[in-house]
Amino acid sequence: MLGLDPGTLVTGYGVVARHGNEMILVDYGTIRNQTESTMAARLQRIHEDLAKLIARHHPVEFAIESAFYGKNAQSALKLGHARGVSILAAVQAGLATSEYSPREIKKAIVGTGTASKEQVRYMVCSLLRMKGGVVPLDASDALAVAICHLHSLSPDRTRHHDWASYVAAHPERVAR
Repeated sequence: MLGLDPGTLVTGYGVVARHGNEMILVDYGTIRNQTESTMAARLQRIHEDLAKLIARHHPVEFAIESAFYGKNAQSALKLGHARGVSILAAVQAGLATSEYSPREIKKAIVGTGTASKEQVRYMVCSLLRMKGGVVPLDASDALAVAICHLHSLSPDRTRHHDWASYVAAHPERVAR
């Protein structure tokens, strides 16, 4: 599962696999562009680097954060370009694609749609049992997209009404 947090300057990516009920971190990072680069060159780099990632890891599915419309029109247009070439790379590789809003992703990872990027990063590191080092926020956002998608595919989608019932059902997922 390849998750993506698109951007024309920084695109975060995260590859997560599922083994039984456990999520396993495969790879994560960022695709960085220079501010001096033309938009066409940035888009080309995003597309080429994603194609290489897909060829290296052979994910079956691709999930991307949907556009956030609270920004100005110019920012939304640039984000749309980055999303477009990213989705194109996935479709060219034959990957099933899904989109999730920032609010959906935050709710799936942290439990609230208004979580901060730092809260998302903390939960991503906890869920994937990542130790040490600081994960770039763009990469942790991409990993969150991948985890959100894996949760949506989960055969056990039982809703827990409180923390105690979740802990009782999944003691192995809670750090003590």
